[in-house]
Amino acid sequence: MKKLQPEMEKIKERVAGDKMKMQQEMIALYKREKVNPASGCLPILVQIPIFFSLYKVIFVTLELRHAPFIGWIRDLSAPDPTSFLNLFGLLPYSLDGLPAMFALFSIGVYPILMGVTMWMQQKLNPQPTDPIQAQIFAIMPFMFMFMLGSFASGLVIYWIANNIITFS
Repeated sequence: MKKLQPEMEKIKERVAGDKMKMQQEMIALYKREKVNPASGCLPILVQIPIFFSLYKVIFVTLELRHAPFIGWIRDLSAPDPTSFLNLFGLLPYSLDGLPAMFALFSIGVYPILMGVTMWMQQKLNPQPTDPIQAQIFAIMPFMFMFMLGSFASGLVIYWIANNIITFS
């Protein structure tokens, strides 16, 4: 797909006003070059069962409950216990009673690291030509950082390792 990018840009410039004609020419280009645009989804489809099985293993397996891990992680099935206010347990602040607008302060170190590695991984990929898609991709690492902030730390560590392996 990266090799076809210049030709795709020419098609978009040539038929800028007619979306139907642009789609037809793109499909003709894919057929001529024998490229499947959905082939980029295969790595993600392979990872989904791994992620769900890891999710179930972490939450169901009794041996992993409260089993110590490296660093400050004492339980892989619990969220990252660190935050800006109680970093590594050095400060005696509890974030349980804070309103939702202070969610930034309750995000642990691992979810932030996951967001940074996702952002770095996206910067290495070619930018989408659609501006709306580019905006969605730009905010996606931060959305995932907040969404997975309350997930099991084992899953977040897996996601970080996967991101690092992907862009290495």
